[in-house]
Amino acid sequence: MTIALVKFSEAEIEIRAVRNAVFGDEQNVPEEINWDGNDEECLHALARGSRGEVAATGRLAPDGKIGRLAVLRLHRRKGIGVRILRKLLEAARVRGLSKVYLHAQAQTVGFYAEEGFQVRGTPFSEAGIAHSYMVLRLQDDGEAG
Repeated sequence: MTIALVKFSEAEIEIRAVRNAVFGDEQNVPEEINWDGNDEECLHALARGSRGEVAATGRLAPDGKIGRLAVLRLHRRKGIGVRILRKLLEAARVRGLSKVYLHAQAQTVGFYAEEGFQVRGTPFSEAGIAHSYMVLRLQDDGEAG
């Protein structure tokens, strides 16, 4: 499995396939939320298998928001999601961001907590799904995490 950082325009078809399957088909997230018009300004991570098949994606916005992390069902529980997340965190550090944040679905809070993210505030609903706001201070900015 390889993880590459790409522009949306370079991999739009693959990114759309993953997000439509996970957020659209599985979770019934409304299209206007899944496709919020912000993809062009974001950096995307894309996981591909040895035969070039797409397996997962995620994005990093210029302000440090990590989002749209999605792994196709066939590829779950193989460590691909954490590899996508770590690639995005590496990109955030390279860009000099002092922190990153995200809106974690309730069932993924533990996944992000294992990578050092901390819940801030109270849970909220987004697209009819319970979420928590989570933040991670990046260690190489000179501040304690």
